[in-house]
Amino acid sequence: MKKFAIIYDEIFLKHDPGSFHPEAPQRVQAIWERLQKDDIKPFIEVFSPDIANKEEILWNHSETLYNLVAQTKGKPYTQLDPDTVANEYSFEAALRAVGAQKTALKLLLEEGYNGVFALVRPPGHHAEKDRAMGFCLFNNIAIAAYYAKYLYGLKRILIVDWDLHHGNGTQKSFYSDHEVLYFSTHQYPYYPGTGHYTEIGAGYGVGYTLNIPLSAGCGDEEYIYVFKTFLKPIALQYKPQIIMVSAGFDLCKDDPLGDMKVTPDFGIAVLTRILKEIAEEVCQGKIMFTLEGGYNLINLQESVVNLILTFLEEKKISTDLDFSERVEKLEKKVLTPLKDLLRYKGYWEI
Repeated sequence: MKKFAIIYDEIFLKHDPGSFHPEAPQRVQAIWERLQKDDIKPFIEVFSPDIANKEEILWNHSETLYNLVAQTKGKPYTQLDPDTVANEYSFEAALRAVGAQKTALKLLLEEGYNGVFALVRPPGHHAEKDRAMGFCLFNNIAIAAYYAKYLYGLKRILIVDWDLHHGNGTQKSFYSDHEVLYFSTHQYPYYPGTGHYTEIGAGYGVGYTLNIPLSAGCGDEEYIYVFKTFLKPIALQYKPQIIMVSAGFDLCKDDPLGDMKVTPDFGIAVLTRILKEIAEEVCQGKIMFTLEGGYNLINLQESVVNLILTFLEEKKISTDLDFSERVEKLEKKVLTPLKDLLRYKGYWEI
């Protein structure tokens, strides 16, 4: 088995929104330093990212947004939205964060790797067609799906977004598109305010957007239950040709921006194992992960390490769990009405 591929460049440390901003360079630096430890370093192989060109950015974004971000080059501080800031290096970092998705697909689909983690910033899943927002400049994972479509001809792409926040930008990118199945778990109601379970797509994309809004305080049990009993059966019906993960780690306990309770050593490992089981059955085990949020440095470090070791089966973990009354409330409040909605539309057998 090939090692787990990491895509990284020091440019990601130079994008700096300011000393008090939560989306700080230390996030990626902490993960990178953890990956140098003896318990994980032998299992990884590091690659430099490609640089996305303007045409590739315009697959998902307007020229207005591209020019807005491009104009930040060389300027020490540009406020793009109330919580989204660029400095003189942000444009180059954003192009490489997108380009890392292209590199990831090349490694997966041409070089024989099964697991790839794009260790990038700025994050991407909030960025909309013509708007940078939520710390995001360009939508990395959305353009990854376009790379898969346009460079490799893939017709069934599964994007799993387990970040604490709903990926409004990614959802909008593919809301009418049946070639991308977008699945999101997220704290709700919370920023950015989208992601209700009734948001299931439009036109040709009806049934291909799946939102699981979760109340604050959900942890391993709820997330694992949703992945096992809802995501997995639908994914096996959809049969994606590749799985892409918007891997934010702000769903973990003690994150300063969130109220969820997922554990890095168990919850993240089991979610990874479930995705690996799906991938092994339908897409030759191919999964690419790209970093989104997560603002507790220890959580970031240990989540990424547990993800990699679980993916490579160096960490053995079972997905056979008993669930409690907490999950029954989730089933009644969110999953049952969503299942009824999808059944009524004639989509998935759940």
